[in-house]
Amino acid sequence: RVEVVGNSLLSDARLREVADVPVGDQLALVDLGRADARVGSLAEVESVDVTRTWPDVVRIAVVERTAVAAVELAGRLRGLDADGVVFRDYKVVPEGMPRVRPGANAGTDALREAATVVSALPDDLVTRVDHVEVATVDQITLVMRDQREVLWGSAEESELKAQVVDKLLAAQQAPYYDVSVPGNPTYRTTP
Repeated sequence: RVEVVGNSLLSDARLREVADVPVGDQLALVDLGRADARVGSLAEVESVDVTRTWPDVVRIAVVERTAVAAVELAGRLRGLDADGVVFRDYKVVPEGMPRVRPGANAGTDALREAATVVSALPDDLVTRVDHVEVATVDQITLVMRDQREVLWGSAEESELKAQVVDKLLAAQQAPYYDVSVPGNPTYRTTP
């Protein structure tokens, strides 16, 4: 038999189909590496562990990816995980989840950087972000739900930038902030 655990996005049937474990073969002869590689190739799967459980079970334990943001690509609303992997579809953006808006020159590296930025934000701050504009890997801007904009720059020092922007937003009312150099944050009241 094939036992599947840890999944919620992917059905047991889908994982069994992809793993393609030959039912009826001797358990000792089942190629676990092949099944592991096949299931691990699914975008929704962050990690997988395929093992034998004697006397007659192949166990597929998956850890699925978790979306930190939503991104529209080729007309589809997709989930983006903390590593910048696009892996699932949404009909609408889940409540409280920021959107990533990639520019024309934003490739996969830029999406990865945006995911790093969103992952660094504390929960109370991430819920205030409407969307993240990504022009390039070094040109990332947070647009807050109240329309204030925060120039983030690159994903470098994102944890420190998150602390700085949280304090800056609370201390100073302005439409534009710049934390691209977190040791020297600035704000301005005009465009």
